[in-house]
Amino acid sequence: MSYPIRGRSVRRTNAQRASWYFGIIFILIGVLGFVPGITSNYDVLYLSGFESEALLMGVFQVSILHNIVHLLFGFLGLVMARTNRLARIYLIGGGIVYLLLFLYGLIVPHHSEGNFVPVNSADNWLHLILGVAMVGLGLLFGSRSVPGRTSPA
Repeated sequence: MSYPIRGRSVRRTNAQRASWYFGIIFILIGVLGFVPGITSNYDVLYLSGFESEALLMGVFQVSILHNIVHLLFGFLGLVMARTNRLARIYLIGGGIVYLLLFLYGLIVPHHSEGNFVPVNSADNWLHLILGVAMVGLGLLFGSRSVPGRTSPA
């Protein structure tokens, strides 16, 4: 994937691609969280808290705040995909945030005031997978090499 900069085409690094793809996915998830039918129990989609019993794809508990955070996190991924350094910060930092959300979901009882995000067991597993994947990709794509180019010997 390449994009033009001042009349020339620049190839994105793997970290930039990953940041961009995660950004698109999070924006899609955020938008779908507001779509009745894709989000079941839409009539109980609340601003925040465990009382919001809306379920994205009938599985993942969401709230208005949860959906907005997905949208913002997605746009952040697109913006940070502009440079390799920022893309890696997004992947590693965002992955750490998701790992912390996983721990939050394990510690905070799901039907308590502390569960303001809200999260359920499916969210917890998804947060763990996202956290590991994002941190792993951020570390794996640590080099500044660009696909299709070779370094001088």
